[in-house]
Amino acid sequence: MPRTAAPLLASHSPNSPIPRAADSDRRRTNASVILRSVLEHGPVARSTISRLTGLSPASVTDYCARFTELGLIRESATPQRSKGVGRPHVPVDLDASRFVVGGVHVAVPYTTVALLDLRGRVVVERRIGHDGTSPSLVLARAAEGLDTLLAEAAGTTPLGVGVAAGGWVDRDSGSIVDHPLLGWRDVPVRELLGARTGLPVHVDGHARALVNGERLFGRARGSRSVLHLFVGNVVDAAFATNDEVHYGPRSQAGAIAHLPLRGGTEPCDCGRVGCLQVELSERTLCRRAREAGIVDGVNPTHVVTAAERGNPVAVRLLTQRARMVGRAVGLLLDILNPETVVVTELGVIRREDCLRALREEVGDARASAVVPTSFPDSVLAVAGGSVMLDVLYRDPLSV
Repeated sequence: MPRTAAPLLASHSPNSPIPRAADSDRRRTNASVILRSVLEHGPVARSTISRLTGLSPASVTDYCARFTELGLIRESATPQRSKGVGRPHVPVDLDASRFVVGGVHVAVPYTTVALLDLRGRVVVERRIGHDGTSPSLVLARAAEGLDTLLAEAAGTTPLGVGVAAGGWVDRDSGSIVDHPLLGWRDVPVRELLGARTGLPVHVDGHARALVNGERLFGRARGSRSVLHLFVGNVVDAAFATNDEVHYGPRSQAGAIAHLPLRGGTEPCDCGRVGCLQVELSERTLCRRAREAGIVDGVNPTHVVTAAERGNPVAVRLLTQRARMVGRAVGLLLDILNPETVVVTELGVIRREDCLRALREEVGDARASAVVPTSFPDSVLAVAGGSVMLDVLYRDPLSV
């Protein structure tokens, strides 16, 4: 028997409590709810955190001391006087000046790299166009971009990097299993980017990442169930209940690209007509705009610009697309019945008529449940950063 076995046997004696997984889970949960209370309510008194979380004042004080030591929170400069007699409270708040997380979002035409603070606010971001879509090239340039941003943000310390992308992304293995539009299969993103940055790297699908961003920093905070629909070149979805995103085996949940969309006319590579992704993708929007003589490229923001300049065909293309997105939302509402639906789609983000068209298609009874993304100016940067921030807020003492 190996000599290391003896202490393990000794620890089984009745007088030596055995550390249980449940104890570790409880400590992780307590740390998470306390730090999230500071995120949501800070500056906030420790006594208020105790009341909000149901944890004992001593436990809250202990965790706050550990967070302060780690540099995650700090005491507010201005004490708050209580309504009664006694010493004023010294509230605590997140220390958003010390740490940052890296965010990487890999899209079809470009990669977005960014730094975010602990409140999910984008400190700085850059877009890096794809000269080629080789995984090693794209990830190498992303690492270089992060290095440049960190040099610009002197005085901050990176906690890690979150990577988000469309397609089939396996969170557990940290890999992009399949991204047909990029031609990526079984790309070990966590391994490749971690080796180049020297930082912890976490990887997830962008729809799931944005669900986490919304529940931490956006409109969906406090919602018991949230559906996120991402409509870009890739179309996918994510669903969360009770603060837990549904992943399914190998993180395949949310693959809705080939759901049939009523009224769809676009032929799909799968052999059918009207699949959700081919019908709603930005590639389809841009192709229709080129055929109408509105634009001559593949940038969907040019269609929005044409609509803003009063081009009626551009307006029609965008509102028609929004109505089709509304049909997709209605289908998912029927299946999942979430409390809140968040839609990330260019027209819905930028134009009130598109949001109105989407809600009309959903129907009056459920229209108020549908909202655009909370991050209209930085949604891709937030997607990447939210992957890492979700890890932090779920298990702050480990990070």
